[in-house]
Amino acid sequence: MSVREFVRSHRGRRLRLPAGVALLVAIGAGVALGSGKPSMADVTTGPITVEARPLPGFDRVDRQQRRFGKLTWRGGLVLTSSSKYFGGWSGLSVDPDGKGFFAISDAGAWMSGSLTYDAQGAPTGMATTRLGAIQSKKGDPLSRKQDSDAEGLALAEGNSEKGEVYIAFERKHRISRYAIGADGLSPEQGKVTLPKSARKMPSNGGFEAISVMRGGRYKGKLVAFSERLRDDDGNYVGWIWLGNERPRKFFMTNDGDYDVTDASPLPDGSLLVLERRFRFSEGVSMRLRHIRPEQLRPGRLIDADILVAADGAREIDNMEGLATHVGAGGEIVVTMISDDNYNHALQRTLLLQFAISPEDLAAKQGGSKADGH
Repeated sequence: MSVREFVRSHRGRRLRLPAGVALLVAIGAGVALGSGKPSMADVTTGPITVEARPLPGFDRVDRQQRRFGKLTWRGGLVLTSSSKYFGGWSGLSVDPDGKGFFAISDAGAWMSGSLTYDAQGAPTGMATTRLGAIQSKKGDPLSRKQDSDAEGLALAEGNSEKGEVYIAFERKHRISRYAIGADGLSPEQGKVTLPKSARKMPSNGGFEAISVMRGGRYKGKLVAFSERLRDDDGNYVGWIWLGNERPRKFFMTNDGDYDVTDASPLPDGSLLVLERRFRFSEGVSMRLRHIRPEQLRPGRLIDADILVAADGAREIDNMEGLATHVGAGGEIVVTMISDDNYNHALQRTLLLQFAISPEDLAAKQGGSKADGH
């Protein structure tokens, strides 16, 4: 998001600090003010080196704290690369083994590789990392800003080395299909039929979160959220694609004026949803919410539980990518990645990893009015 878009999207929101002081506070918390995105017109698909510096803890003061809301901290990394195309990561998928990954950026790049871990299971880095340009149907890199703003990624089948994915774009709103193979990401292979109501989405507030359900009654079905389309009561708008029918709309409560940034399905037919908020008066915040299988129905208003909430007191940035896999002990492992807006001087690419037990996932948390801390 550019500075102009950022200011416009937050115009009229209450500021409790003078603008200059608020801006310094925001920058100190790692806020997404945006920077120039590189063009992918001259990208050559190939390996890149990604350096990883471990975070000493998630809480900035108490580095030994491991429990946050219903999540348990596993570890985190600050990722950097000398490649000018590295950054802006807005969608993430992690293989069932927790190692292979695939990511997309809002500048029109894709990245694949494997996550490495230490003996305690904490992430330590990225290996065998490759980067390339998302391509049009004709095989050309998506070099124009209105075409290349990729925001959502969903694995439809297979894995990060051989599979099929959906990628959602905003500005020129669409959801497209691609294959993953030995050469990386294929040219576009087709588009998904969009709901008529998606025409009301803001240019910079389109399909931010998409998922292909892994279990339950909607296994294999595509689900999507708009970042900024709301109903008359301010609730999020989402859709679920059912067979050959047009997508059916559903809603999720939005206490706190957040934006949806990603979603990830779980094997039991439930869905995790990542949210982000920025205000000049408080900096950046994020929340992770849980939609239960019985809640996900066309036409429903869902009051999803908050599993964790965090602000600038924690090691967060502009958290945009979300992925899940099942750990060796049956726990759900949650991986998040941040979009640094290619603003390397003020922001970071963070990879954060947590775990949640089946018992904590099953326990009701009180809906969106529970703060998740």
